[in-house]
Amino acid sequence: MEIYSFETLASTQTYLCEQIESHTLAPPIAIIAANQYAGIGSRDNKWSGENGNFFASLALEEKMLPSDLPLASASIYFSFIMKQTLVEMGEKIWLKWPNDFYLDDKKVGGTITQKVNNILVCGIGINLKKREDGYSALETTFSPKVLLEKYLFRLEKFPTWKHIFSQYEIEFELSKKFSAHIKGYQESLEDARLCKDGSLIIGGKKVFSLR
Repeated sequence: MEIYSFETLASTQTYLCEQIESHTLAPPIAIIAANQYAGIGSRDNKWSGENGNFFASLALEEKMLPSDLPLASASIYFSFIMKQTLVEMGEKIWLKWPNDFYLDDKKVGGTITQKVNNILVCGIGINLKKREDGYSALETTFSPKVLLEKYLFRLEKFPTWKHIFSQYEIEFELSKKFSAHIKGYQESLEDARLCKDGSLIIGGKKVFSLR
């Protein structure tokens, strides 16, 4: 997969979506920025930061992904493969449902996935270095570019959803100590049941991540 590097972007994901919509760039492709000042976070929040942190997005055609992948759970798929990459690099990180990276009980990053026609665009932001604004970080020694290369190497093996889910299903127990924003409300995950398609059953209702 070709990688384009930038010094500064407002948002790697917004930029990549715009380039795809204008047919300037086409998948498979990834972009990375040293600095980002208006990144897309959960619930329309901003995920921005300074040099040394990880700001990247990638685009893949739907047909490139495993045939058993539920598209509504694509963020879980992309996120868990990043989590595996970080663990392989020595980080003690886990994935909170559906798309947040946690170090112990503190969020250090997240993933947002959106669809542009038949293309999935996944944006990933992770605090690799210490932040001055109170957010937690991994405080790693490796560079964002190295992390992206290792992540893409693992991702491009395209493990099946069944394979990824069998591992994530075990880790999901950690999410039960937390809550998640679902349809505008903060919902406890204590009694949530994870389904094989990545959705949750909460209060008798089925909920997908949709991010």
